[in-house]
Amino acid sequence: MESTRQGTKAHGHRVTSEVGRLRTVLLHRPGAELKRLTPRNNDKLLFDGIPWVGRAQEEHDAFAQALRDRDVEVLYVTELLQQVLEYEGARARAIADTIDDNRWGDQLRRVVRGYLEDLDPEDLAQVLVAGLAHEELKTAHGLVYRLMDRLDFIIDPLPNLLFMRDNSAWIGDRVAVTSLAMPARRRESTLTGLIYAWHPRFAGVEPVYDPSLEHVEGGDVLLLCPGVIAVGTGERTTPAGVERLARKVFDAGLAHTVLAVPIMQERATMHLDTVCTMVDVDTVVMYPPIAHSLTAHTVTAANGDLRVEGPRPFLEAAAEAMGLDRLKVIDTGLDPVTAEREQWDDGNNTLAVAPRLAVAYERNIETNAHLEAAGIEVIRIGGSELGSGRGGPRCMSCPILRDDPR
Repeated sequence: MESTRQGTKAHGHRVTSEVGRLRTVLLHRPGAELKRLTPRNNDKLLFDGIPWVGRAQEEHDAFAQALRDRDVEVLYVTELLQQVLEYEGARARAIADTIDDNRWGDQLRRVVRGYLEDLDPEDLAQVLVAGLAHEELKTAHGLVYRLMDRLDFIIDPLPNLLFMRDNSAWIGDRVAVTSLAMPARRRESTLTGLIYAWHPRFAGVEPVYDPSLEHVEGGDVLLLCPGVIAVGTGERTTPAGVERLARKVFDAGLAHTVLAVPIMQERATMHLDTVCTMVDVDTVVMYPPIAHSLTAHTVTAANGDLRVEGPRPFLEAAAEAMGLDRLKVIDTGLDPVTAEREQWDDGNNTLAVAPRLAVAYERNIETNAHLEAAGIEVIRIGGSELGSGRGGPRCMSCPILRDDPR
């Protein structure tokens, strides 16, 4: 294919809230990369268990179909990636980024480059996502290759690509290609960045953030309403990342207020959306133990710099920034043990398809019952295998187009 892409903005991409009617979403259907997980490597690759891949695919297919049944267009990242790898420039960029690995040495790098250059777009996309094992590179030689364990990966798989929320986030009509904190995930942003830079669907899109900057992950970014963004800072997103993102969105006119929200730096609360998500324009569901202890620093632009105020209770600071008398909280009323179990199982990680309509894992029985008692329609999906990487419906989805909220 010719070396420059063709295309115009034929499709919309704009997201200003968490709850406006969802029109287009980007997903990744789990595949061969999950089959690479073993008890030997699952900790390094950030999974708490070894998923049953076939069942995980069935669960994900049901999730995608539930969205289509509500008139949501579903895009798959691997299909978009295959399409952009038809372009000479995108293909060269993908290979160059992949071989930029100082573990290899010059000899192995040359062999890997030649191997990747010989692959067609479909097979190249497969390797970029599922990785390349030592034993699969039959033509390799040299000291580095000889001293590698035969069970090691030359190119690591990306099982966490399943959680599409983290490696990019749309803010208005601009995309933040994020800077992922964990080494096992950093190539994810390279692939999504390649798609946004080369796919005709996204022609003309300007990024508002890029992976070279301070760590920011999409699971920490909540668009509370047009102009107001809450950003968690904890295990994954750093305070410096929140500050950098605030400067970027203020300069681009995408927001007037950023709330920096400290969260516990531990795996159970790795992102803000593991403890708080929105289900209506003025309503959140939150993990009960922190509902009234979460705080926020309010960041606004001031004379070319940033003004930082607080901390204040998160619910109070958010309501004021959103122009509300108060931000409603669905009181799940769970006993401490059930609350901890259902938070671990992503009970608070809901995906709003529209105001008062949300997708949630079916296993969180009590949380879902409380949502429905509060007037939220719950679309239940299976997640016994999908949840083994610590992520729920919001984590698995990157909204690209939502209606502006009323």
